[in-house]
Amino acid sequence: MKFIISTKAVNPLALFRSLGYHPDRFGKSYIRRLASLDFPRFHVYLKQKPEGLEANIHLDQKGACYEGTTAHSGDYDGDVLDREVTRIKNILK
Repeated sequence: MKFIISTKAVNPLALFRSLGYHPDRFGKSYIRRLASLDFPRFHVYLKQKPEGLEANIHLDQKGACYEGTTAHSGDYDGDVLDREVTRIKNILK
């Protein structure tokens, strides 16, 4: 699920930390766990666009099944993601 964060100058790391996310181990995306375990978790990739930051969010249900792959069980739409996007937008207002 994609949405736009329309802000002027913004530090993505500081912004997503304020939303309860932390950078993944490679520093290419942001994660917010739903419990003390690694999964399930929200996972967000960012891309700079002229109108602001494009956030591409999904819900990782579990990790990669096979060593050396990135394939996983994830949800890319639904009520849980709708509520998380609404939560993010409300915080940023």
